[in-house]
Amino acid sequence: MISKRHYAIILSILASLVLQIMPLPMQVDLYRPDWILVVLAYWAMALPHRVNVGVAFLSGLAMDILLGTTLGIHSLGLSISIYILAANYQRLRNYSVWQQAIIIGLLSSFYHLITFWVQHLLTDIYFQVDYLLPVVTSMAIWPWVFWMLRKIRRQLSIN
Repeated sequence: MISKRHYAIILSILASLVLQIMPLPMQVDLYRPDWILVVLAYWAMALPHRVNVGVAFLSGLAMDILLGTTLGIHSLGLSISIYILAANYQRLRNYSVWQQAIIIGLLSSFYHLITFWVQHLLTDIYFQVDYLLPVVTSMAIWPWVFWMLRKIRRQLSIN
């Protein structure tokens, strides 16, 4: 049974999905951060026994449905990225927030390269540097998302 405290995890993932599909002007949309990846990365580092590859896979399926992409593209990218993070979470917890932002940037670029590679196999798209612009904004928002979710986790005593 899910306690009331654990709804914060579910609500934060749902909020990140909403932010991921929120309409933005075309010039700003190129820089849209990977909200779902950043939120899942926080929870996978903070509570690896609660948020893991399975949650990333289901969140990726939800994102595939919301974005109208082929089922499994974002699931695969998120699952592999969160697996890498979950396998090294004890080491990553000891880094400073700014060092973690660099790791998030690497994970985000890896996520984008996986989704591009799968889309390239399925359709005829070609690589553009614009695909990696969200990496910069994901790195930039990491400290604020980290501090906000940590404050929520501590206030609600989620463990």
